[in-house]
Amino acid sequence: MTRRTPRLSRLRRVVPEGNGDKGTTGQKGSRPAEARGGRPRRRGTQPKVVALGGGMGLSASLAALRRITGDLTAVVTVADDGGSSGRLRDELGVLPPGDLRKALAALCGDDDWGQTWARVIQHRFQSQGDLHEHAVGNLLIVALWEQLGDHVQALDLVGRLLGAQGRVLPMSAVPLELQALVKGHDPERPEEVDTVRGQATVALTPGEVQSVHLVPNDPPAVPEAVEAVLDADWVVLGPGSWFSSVIPHLLVPELLDALTQTKARRVLSLNLAPQPGETEGFSPQRHLEVLGRHAPKLALDVVLADEAAVPDRDSLTDAAKRFGAAVELAPVARPDGTPRHDPELLAAAYDRIFRMHGRIGPWR
Repeated sequence: MTRRTPRLSRLRRVVPEGNGDKGTTGQKGSRPAEARGGRPRRRGTQPKVVALGGGMGLSASLAALRRITGDLTAVVTVADDGGSSGRLRDELGVLPPGDLRKALAALCGDDDWGQTWARVIQHRFQSQGDLHEHAVGNLLIVALWEQLGDHVQALDLVGRLLGAQGRVLPMSAVPLELQALVKGHDPERPEEVDTVRGQATVALTPGEVQSVHLVPNDPPAVPEAVEAVLDADWVVLGPGSWFSSVIPHLLVPELLDALTQTKARRVLSLNLAPQPGETEGFSPQRHLEVLGRHAPKLALDVVLADEAAVPDRDSLTDAAKRFGAAVELAPVARPDGTPRHDPELLAAAYDRIFRMHGRIGPWR
């Protein structure tokens, strides 16, 4: 099958040159990595990239990033409480494995081995018994956790079995509960704010999500995840369910500290459309505003958005400036019109951003 050439030339920079204004959230977004203390890399080497998120959004980012770097780590949220993951979590007291499984599947190669294993771990049993809707990969991951007694060691072993083109880490070693303050959750009380509990419920909640927090509220980060962020050249946050997959990483104190202290450059990848429920009616700039409320000290370097998903470019540019970030617009959606990222187009956008803003390419 012929692979189409990614359209690198259509990446557009919409922040004016010379944008050096500091936002309320921190550093300048247009400085080269060297000026921020970043490590210049030798010509021909690949960037160390860490991607944070969960669910299908993180999977889309990983499927793109594995095309442009061989040094890739995924840091995955562990607050899922629905479906197979929720059942295993409730029954065995383990981390929810589902988002970790999806990340591993996204990192499988395009050869027969990789694609076969991707299908196997994503396979869900259909039965009239207890196995109904359990994913093979979830059971495999949990079995290795029980056998080895170490989350990271077990995930590394699964990655080797799959031939995964990157590493997958949980953001915390304890299962977390996501709670949200939601205005108008009850349509009969539109001005009142209620607490909604559980990631699966928050993702589909009616009303307007005001903020989210984790229980426990100061969970320990996995040390390897913190180390990966601190040692990265680039950190990619998003796309994904904003309140239930993206923002939770900013609520783990050690991980947020690493994100604010790292010398890596940071990319925020915006969604293609608002998500029914938690971000219904959100503009691209409002996604940035709620991110800033949850992490006021976080600085960004680049905000990536699909050019067709940004009706008001000036407002998005202004919102990005508060983080010290430039805005890059590129065609990253699938051409069939569905609100899903095209892995090759997203890879082209990331590759172009790394070259333009890192000042340390080429990678390949």
